[in-house]
Amino acid sequence: MLLAAGAVPAQAATVDATYNIWTWNVAGWTMHRGSTTNGLIPALSNSIRNRSAHFAALNELCWSQYKAVQANLRNSGWPQDVENFSRFEPHNDTACGGEPFGLAIFSKAPLGSANRYALAADGSRETRKLLCAPLEARPRMRFCTTHITPSNEVINGQKVNERQLGEVLSRLETFHGNGETVVIAGDFNAQPNYGRLDGWYAASLNHPNNTNNRGAYRELDDTESTCYGYGEKTQEAGDLGPCGQVKKVDLIFVRQNKIVGSYQGDSLAIATSCGGPCSDHRILIGTVTVSVTV
Repeated sequence: MLLAAGAVPAQAATVDATYNIWTWNVAGWTMHRGSTTNGLIPALSNSIRNRSAHFAALNELCWSQYKAVQANLRNSGWPQDVENFSRFEPHNDTACGGEPFGLAIFSKAPLGSANRYALAADGSRETRKLLCAPLEARPRMRFCTTHITPSNEVINGQKVNERQLGEVLSRLETFHGNGETVVIAGDFNAQPNYGRLDGWYAASLNHPNNTNNRGAYRELDDTESTCYGYGEKTQEAGDLGPCGQVKKVDLIFVRQNKIVGSYQGDSLAIATSCGGPCSDHRILIGTVTVSVTV
């Protein structure tokens, strides 16, 4: 279409939408051996409901556990469409005692077709993935999850965890270039102050706890007062991060130019209703208002 001299192209209409995000690495095989009866399913399903989540992401989930969560949420009336509110993507087809093991996303509102991307091989039995799906009624609003390898092994001249992070970021930026708003939540196996996340965090975040950033994204817990720029721990044991706390590797990212107003995040104490701790990770939650093209 030709425009008259001086004419300004029409701008796409946008809406501001507020979402509650919820994510948890549940160690479904390592700690639970795929069990659906030891307290894990009600613990996580109740938390999703109690936190009024619009989107939920689960890492390290066995197929039977995915189906059990799906049934629990469906039977409680949590989704708006009981047939179209979740997606699963395996990292390995047999790692849960012969069952698939991988990622899942759940949405309060119906979902459109999922995107499923394999990430660079890390030499293990897992094929790490990026799993995304848009809202059916708002297709330029997309929710994703991933679980980046913990491996630092150099493969084809680059550390494989860095390569996977770059692949995920590239996909997100492609979505952005297509006019989409994306929220991604999951286990990044990297602390916020690590150099391999400098290309993620926006340059506007420049704090001794998290420096040298050159990216375009903010993490919903990065304004946490106890460790500004870094956030609150999401594990209970392991290496220490800034501010003298155990490390944070579970993250929720949104592109800074899509965020409207303030945002917030928090990590929750690990439930102990599974015959002991329900995971070696904490649940991470966040609330953000984003601009979405309609």
